[in-house]
Amino acid sequence: MTADARRRVRGVVLLATRNANKAREIRAIYAHLHLDIITLNDRPEVGELPERGITYAENAASKAAAAAAATGLVAIADDSGIEIDALAGAPGPHSRRFLGDEATDDERNRHILALLADVPDDRRTARYRAAVAVASPGRAPRVFEGLCEGKVARAPRGRRGFGYDPVFVATQDGRTMAELSFEEKNRISHRARALRAAEPYLLWVIAAAAGEERHAPGANTRTGAPGTPAFSQPDTDGWDESSSGGRR
Repeated sequence: MTADARRRVRGVVLLATRNANKAREIRAIYAHLHLDIITLNDRPEVGELPERGITYAENAASKAAAAAAATGLVAIADDSGIEIDALAGAPGPHSRRFLGDEATDDERNRHILALLADVPDDRRTARYRAAVAVASPGRAPRVFEGLCEGKVARAPRGRRGFGYDPVFVATQDGRTMAELSFEEKNRISHRARALRAAEPYLLWVIAAAAGEERHAPGANTRTGAPGTPAFSQPDTDGWDESSSGGRR
């Protein structure tokens, strides 16, 4: 889609979240699209969305599909987590519920550090992974993935960000995600990479809903690391992934 076409695309997009920090990040990353981005706080009639999957992609897809069906809007949902190699990839998709729904971010971070207390620096490798799903009424959701490689710090540092940001070192200079500026984080984060990968398809879905376009260039379903698609389904909705290389 050309720059002129992007400027012509307008629409309301529902973020399937009530998390204010997450909504702020997504609005900033998509600010150049000039979309009317609302959240579930603006649609109180929508109840809790299902997270019944065992993968990030399944959880993001189920939430986006449910939000689109309930509201008739184009919906975006994400699921993300931290994967720590010394913990065999845990907490992974269970990151948000690690230690239970009532645990605070600080409690989860301190528990992670306690589990890694005897792990040397060269074995503290970890990554943030995000899956972003785009859904609209009558269309199956499509999921796009982003990674941010790093390691676990020895102690929490920084007051920005949320979740595991104070213990996740994502930069070569040793700063944690919580020590980065808002703009720096949104350049390198797993969520930003997944959202940028999803952007062409999101614009196409909005334009298609308005009857403006039949085809649009494709987007990757994984960004930040090589691998297989995060999620796939038959190409039955008119979306043409082939013109920019398709999935990788």
